[in-house]
Amino acid sequence: MDIGATFLTTRWMARLPIAIFRAGFGFIFGGRLLLLEHRGRTSGESRFVVIEAADREAPDRVVVASGFGTRAQWYRNLEAEPRCGVSIGWRRRVPARAELLGTEESRRLLERYGERRPATWAVLERSIQDATGEAHPEIPMVRLHLE
Repeated sequence: MDIGATFLTTRWMARLPIAIFRAGFGFIFGGRLLLLEHRGRTSGESRFVVIEAADREAPDRVVVASGFGTRAQWYRNLEAEPRCGVSIGWRRRVPARAELLGTEESRRLLERYGERRPATWAVLERSIQDATGEAHPEIPMVRLHLE
């Protein structure tokens, strides 16, 4: 398993950036990463995950990818309740609404990401494959509409 897959599948490593965002230092990621606050679909409690901003379509629209597919807890929570909060760059806890994108649009956006960041995509794709055990994992995309 490569270092990226280890990071993705080791809980404390994956959660470390959450503490950085919650302490008010999310700006150090330069808008490349965001903190997504969402509601647990059964508990109703606030949940947090840090995800890469795959695309900044506009100041109020950010696209993220679910590397663990539709089984990722944050993805399933947004499916149940699309209202969420986003911290990105200097903006903190901005109310947002999640739009789960279809297979074709997700594939198109992921291809565009790969064209813009080929080296990053090559490493990320390999890490996702190692972490999921799937040769061609489905990677759904989510558009976050910030208010």
